Amino acid sequence: MSWEILTIFVMAAVTYSTRLLGFFLLQNKHPSPMTRNLLAQVPACVLISIIAPEFTSDQPADWLGLIITLLAAMRFSFLPTVTIGIMATALARYLLV
Repeated sequence: MSWEILTIFVMAAVTYSTRLLGFFLLQNKHPSPMTRNLLAQVPACVLISIIAPEFTSDQPADWLGLIITLLAAMRFSFLPTVTIGIMATALARYLLV
């Protein structure tokens, strides 16, 4: 198995384990409204952390992907926005680079 595939599986396992840990830690607890609001903001924070480096890019394809992602974020939920952003950036990089 290649290192890339192994890395993807390990990253998936670590990501899923954090979800399981959160589930088991909060299983019998009733979070306050503030805590629920904070947890609801996590996907948006993750999206920003992924696309923030593109703000400093000097590549037109990255800027185009960033603009399309931001427009998608205004219209769609998290998963479609990420999917659209990845596909738009990949297509822009293919066509412009």
